[in-house]
Amino acid sequence: MRIAVVIVVVWLLVGVVAAVQRDYFSSNDKINCADVGTTALTVVAGPLNYVGANPKTKCDAPEPSR
Repeated sequence: MRIAVVIVVVWLLVGVVAAVQRDYFSSNDKINCADVGTTALTVVAGPLNYVGANPKTKCDAPEPSR
């Protein structure tokens, strides 16, 4: 069980490194649900990013009325 936990933690750390390398955490722009989804997907995909996977999400959220 401990080995599985270590593997999951290392997997997620590699995913965070991939997201940092793609500058997903350094944006000062307005954050939307697609940005959050893409960042989360990159973190979860972890090492798959280094074999060519480039996860992207598209999200159309309703805009608040003015």
